[in-house]
Amino acid sequence: MLATAVAAAVTTPVVLLSAGPAFAETPKPTQPATAQDEAPDGPEEDDFAEYEKLIEAVATAEAKLESLKAERKALVADLNAGNIDPAVKAEYEAAKLAYDGAKTARGAADTALTEAQADLDAVLADPNATAEAKAAAEQAVTAAKETAASALTAETDAKTRFDAAATARDDARVALARQISLLDPKIEAAEQELADAEAALEAYEGADCVEDRSVVSTLTGPKTITIGSSADFSLTVENTSDRDLDSVRSYLFAAHVPESWEDILDEEDPDFGQYFSIDWKSAANPKWTELDFEDEAIELGAIAKGGKADVTLRLTVDADAPAGEGISFTTAEYENGDGSCGISEQYAKASFDIVEPKGEPTPQPTAEPTQQPTATPSPSTSTPAPAPSSNGAAPQGGRGGELAETGSSDVLPQLGMAAGAALVLGAGAVFVARRRKADA
Repeated sequence: MLATAVAAAVTTPVVLLSAGPAFAETPKPTQPATAQDEAPDGPEEDDFAEYEKLIEAVATAEAKLESLKAERKALVADLNAGNIDPAVKAEYEAAKLAYDGAKTARGAADTALTEAQADLDAVLADPNATAEAKAAAEQAVTAAKETAASALTAETDAKTRFDAAATARDDARVALARQISLLDPKIEAAEQELADAEAALEAYEGADCVEDRSVVSTLTGPKTITIGSSADFSLTVENTSDRDLDSVRSYLFAAHVPESWEDILDEEDPDFGQYFSIDWKSAANPKWTELDFEDEAIELGAIAKGGKADVTLRLTVDADAPAGEGISFTTAEYENGDGSCGISEQYAKASFDIVEPKGEPTPQPTAEPTQQPTATPSPSTSTPAPAPSSNGAAPQGGRGGELAETGSSDVLPQLGMAAGAALVLGAGAVFVARRRKADA
């Protein structure tokens, strides 16, 4: 069960990061590399509340349209099958049966009258016919006429009943057809409502933004950081697209990895980044600048085609931080003056040990495996290991690479550590998605 949960958690940041372009909304003007965003006005929950409302509006419109279409389909099926009010249908069928019977009876009565009249005519033409024979033939004709008259009356009554039943049936069918015709403008209005809701959501998400590898990040750093001290990381963001990018920004996240899944089960919204602070500087921004990575992004400004931006990060571990495993990761996005924009489908990460001052590193899980024990993210959102340097050697620094590559001893269960790291990555992906929306 834990392995399954880890697999799901590992894929969480990939899914959330792949949804990132949705939060890019309208492009912002190009800003110089030294610019630093202010914290967004109002709580970020307001942004998500609005986003959730738009999603809910689309879902509601879809459900309404589907309901109307299903209702119309059912009415058409009822009309074709003659499914009307059971009482109306039963009366029609009974009236039709009575009318058919009355017509048959009248036909039989008319035939009997014709035959009786023929017998009387024959008797009257016979000179040898007795008076008794003539009287009997005349009596038969009289009886046949009475029967025929009664049959005609019964048929007339049956037809009146049948006509009323048929009219009621036709009215019921017309009512069905009317309901269908009344649904048509409702369906048309619901389709427009859905189109409007989808357009509003599309506009909010920034439909023109794409997810690609136009900007690729590399993050390296030390393998250990002492509690209460700082360590420098190197961040490089490259423009691998076929054009100059007008405005590029990076998002960062740093977190303490819980030692086991159970450590955070009781926490509704665990704060993985509470023990870290980050400062940054670059050639364009040579002074150390504090980065509130919960609310800000690093604005890198324009990056030419094939160019890159180098940033030095100083990650500080609070004095009250527990020893254990730490992890940091980053991704980037871009916007251009012509309205095009995109979010990187790639993110880079580096893990490190958080150790006690003047002591040995706290025992961690077994040595890094060469392969994840859980599902590997899809190629479109995978996290490649840092690229080799020009001399063929891998970049120095934190333990980057796949999520399973954490820990350095056999003390803690490796699977539990992977679960904690997966949760951290998931939380970080949520953070990145929120920051993108806050910056939009």
